[in-house]
Amino acid sequence: MGRFDLYLETLFESDKIAAAVGVCAKLIITIIIGAILIKIAMILTKKWLKKSGTDPSVFLFIRNAVRVICIIILVSMCLGMIGVPMSTVIAVLGAAGAAIALALKDSLANIAGGMMIIVTKPFSKDDLIDVGNVSGQVENIDLFLTTLKTFDNKTITIPNGLINTSILINHSKETLRRVDCTFSIGYGSDITKAKEILAAVCDACPQILKEPEPLIGVANHGESAIILDTKAWCETDDYWDVKYFLEENVKIAFDEHDIDIPYPHMDVYVKKQ
Repeated sequence: MGRFDLYLETLFESDKIAAAVGVCAKLIITIIIGAILIKIAMILTKKWLKKSGTDPSVFLFIRNAVRVICIIILVSMCLGMIGVPMSTVIAVLGAAGAAIALALKDSLANIAGGMMIIVTKPFSKDDLIDVGNVSGQVENIDLFLTTLKTFDNKTITIPNGLINTSILINHSKETLRRVDCTFSIGYGSDITKAKEILAAVCDACPQILKEPEPLIGVANHGESAIILDTKAWCETDDYWDVKYFLEENVKIAFDEHDIDIPYPHMDVYVKKQ
């Protein structure tokens, strides 16, 4: 009986070792197949995003989200194969999720902000936007951050959560923009003539649209000057060209027609004793 018991014990241990080896083999195969399937899923996601016409700036955001979901599924399957009950896995994931949510609440707010950007689409790649006191051209929308590129080639990274809770101005959303300029003339200058000069300068600029036609008028009476408004419409991409054209050519035209452009001055009176 002693030898038989020893034989059974050895056989039982061999079965356990064989079972453990089998589980390890299945685990390795599952990980390899899972990695291949995740790779395929990422390729299919990339192809789908290109065909769907989704904004290129959110590609990375969606791909990262798909990758994270696939990895979580694979890890859950692996834990189940080594004997961890799914209820336990779910409980651990829930507890870990609560702890992570508490520790990374700002990061989760950024993720939520990124999702809101994708859903509402307040801006797209290459749009010129203002967020708070910064402005730039949208270069990339990531899972946590949105990257802007300024005109002087600086890179600005803004948390998505901050964008979602801030006032945002998109200068590229519409195809047309209005260029607003103000010009000062002296009280002794001819207002009608000055308005005719402003209209002529607008007509001379090829980027300024005829419809809607430019709006020119007296804005207010300053302390030492009459303030004239000039509001002209143009394509969004031509905004700065039109702005600089008006500022430069109005000055030249006023000088040619002797329209006085006032500047601050002070009269000093000396009282003799």
